[in-house]
Amino acid sequence: MLSDVLGLTPEEAGIYHNLISVASATPAELAESVGCEADQVVRILCMLEGRGLAARSLGHTTRFVASPPAAALRALLVQRQNELKLAEIELDSLDEIYRAATLGRGVAEVVDVIHGTEAIRERVGHIQLGARKEIMNFVKAPFYSPGNMTDDTVIARGVHYRVILERAMLDEGAPSFDEIAQARASGEEVRVADTVPLKLFIVDRELAIVPLLGSASAAKAGALLVHESSLLDALIALFESEWEKATQFATSAGALQNAPAIDDLDAQILSLSLTGLTDQAIATQLRTSLRTVQRRTRHLMDVAKVHNRMQLGFQAARLGWLETQQDGNTRVRTQGSRT
Repeated sequence: MLSDVLGLTPEEAGIYHNLISVASATPAELAESVGCEADQVVRILCMLEGRGLAARSLGHTTRFVASPPAAALRALLVQRQNELKLAEIELDSLDEIYRAATLGRGVAEVVDVIHGTEAIRERVGHIQLGARKEIMNFVKAPFYSPGNMTDDTVIARGVHYRVILERAMLDEGAPSFDEIAQARASGEEVRVADTVPLKLFIVDRELAIVPLLGSASAAKAGALLVHESSLLDALIALFESEWEKATQFATSAGALQNAPAIDDLDAQILSLSLTGLTDQAIATQLRTSLRTVQRRTRHLMDVAKVHNRMQLGFQAARLGWLETQQDGNTRVRTQGSRT
């Protein structure tokens, strides 16, 4: 949209759109067309004239004509592109200054305290949008921010997401299986652990947010913002250790590397079963019946040639059924991430 890309206000863009749709027009005619005061239209036309988007008619100076969009707008686009390049150079310079300053941080400056649910949500959103390479996330209740598990605009830039969910959240249906499937479809890599030690959000191995679970109330909520330090290194090591131990998660048969000819529902039941969910919880997550879950589990045991669920889990791991394709190319989706 012109108002977004070229820096025009919605009113200015509206006047220009109307002007290019007619041979020429007076301010009064445009005011009637867009529902604005004539004085406001005159000011906008003068601005458009100054930016080369409009000109006065040669035959009648009180009438205005639009400049050819291909020529006029391309010049503005080039100008905005140059401004963005200069902004990127300035950003890189500021980032270098910031990194140099962090090297001199004292002990008291390694950790900042964030107070309040809204402040936590905003800070997580800001550092997530600024991510360049990777986001690592421990997810456990309670959520401070609703929404999807990751940000599609961040993923579109090539940022990798890795998320470890606490199994109790699946028992409670938050997030739902559908949300996890959507997250994985967007490129997220999800694993499940019996428990995660804390809530944690790490961006580019440079910053971490650790929400404090002492109280879920907005008034008392708090979090720690950890900068580059040995403490951050320890949090990264903790995540990597838990990641290795967590259960891989498949939402379709096609996501499994070495599985036999089983369908998507079989793969989903197998994944959820190996996270420790009960048959009833699995049926609820997959919106199917308890009887179907039990019948499909029996089928999986027959395929694996085992006699009980413990053997099924062992055999599935031994045969490599749980080696998901995504784990070979780690990319993991919270229009605001969950914290």
